[in-house]
Amino acid sequence: MTKFTVNNRPVQYRMDPDTPLLWALRDASNLTGTKYGCGTGDCGACVVEVDGEALRSCLVTIGELEGRFVTTIEALSRDRSHPVQQAWAAENVPQCGFCQSGMIMAAAVLLKKNPKPTNDDIDAAITNICRCGTYPRIREAIQRAARVARGESLLSVAPPPGIDPADAAKAVPALTPKK
Repeated sequence: MTKFTVNNRPVQYRMDPDTPLLWALRDASNLTGTKYGCGTGDCGACVVEVDGEALRSCLVTIGELEGRFVTTIEALSRDRSHPVQQAWAAENVPQCGFCQSGMIMAAAVLLKKNPKPTNDDIDAAITNICRCGTYPRIREAIQRAARVARGESLLSVAPPPGIDPADAAKAVPALTPKK
């Protein structure tokens, strides 16, 4: 039995230790935000954060994760208020949307490590494939999220459906400029 933490909750998978993390997340934990794209680690649709690193969950087995911490798109922010998610919407990045969760997770990890990335830093860190070719908007969204996270900019996008704008404004102190 494999034990580790997913989205701040301890889990035990009674699955073969050679099971890819992607399938444990999707099939056993019903965390379907992590997408299956290629199964070979090329596309990045399945990126999750493992102990502060962006990893392609189709390439890592649950047996390799004993005692580690995994974060999926579902735990990035419950109300989609994370600066990367908000910048994604503000820059109109999504087209088909398939690559988005892996791309957003890779961007969030990048910004944790490098709060002021250059376009070259972004290109080096975000090797995910976007079949729609929205790379210029992706780059701008990451730059915008970095500015917001540093307190240099505000985002003026509507909150996700079902969230009152006043509640969303209170729930996102990271998006408020520092004085």
